Amino acid sequence: MYERDVLAGSSRRPLKGSVPEVPADPDLVVEDAEGGFCGAVVACDKEAVTLEDRFGRRRVFPLESAAFLLEGKVVTLVRPAAAPRGPRRSASGSIVVEGLRARVARESRIYVEGVHDAALVERVWGHDLRVEGVVVEYLEGVDHLPSIVEEFEPGPDRRLGVLVDHLVPGSKESRIAARVSSPHVLIVGHPFVDVWQAVKPSALGIPAWPAVPRCVPWKEGVIAALGWGVDPGDAWRRVLGSVTSYADLEPELLGPVEELIDFVTVPGRDG
Repeated sequence: MYERDVLAGSSRRPLKGSVPEVPADPDLVVEDAEGGFCGAVVACDKEAVTLEDRFGRRRVFPLESAAFLLEGKVVTLVRPAAAPRGPRRSASGSIVVEGLRARVARESRIYVEGVHDAALVERVWGHDLRVEGVVVEYLEGVDHLPSIVEEFEPGPDRRLGVLVDHLVPGSKESRIAARVSSPHVLIVGHPFVDVWQAVKPSALGIPAWPAVPRCVPWKEGVIAALGWGVDPGDAWRRVLGSVTSYADLEPELLGPVEELIDFVTVPGRDG
């Protein structure tokens, strides 16, 4: 039932208090210290904790005996304290709809530029989007935006919201967005070169995002400057894993995403 106990091979159990204990709160992202499985807490009882990775795969570990890595430090997980009474809040700050059942998806859609944008939106607004029945898709690059809008055929009951990276005056992104004109399409953006920058440095434990010369690909420059190794996938998991709620994101991203959700769900927003 469980992954192998990473402490089973030791003749002695660690002294109580020698390894920090961390409550296995929902959505806490940790990594199995031995096997390297990285995922978010999706369930916890008095005996075991269940982690789910970004591909939806789940693994069960014995509670309080398996060792995990949290922000690079070894910890053990313990059962969280009983939740206080009152409505629970989602990662976006909205009230959680208990017993939520999947609803038929709206014809309206939200498009983002890439996989990382979609994952970050899901991380914070996933519950809200499931409540509203809104699907998030990605453009695979803003260059495809005009053709995607044309193919989508937006209308009063089929709205399209688009989140664009680096949407600032004079940018390539702003010129492409200007080619789209429809009362049923809302294009908003943030000023960051990459959506990674929308995560507050404090959430990652760094003083600031490093400045990267224009001649260097931004992600490569960041990874090198921060000493995060060479694997962009590992770096991204580190960035995404640092986000637990809207408080970990910059306002320049929060506002546009909230505006898009309103646009595709609230009646009477067209025109």
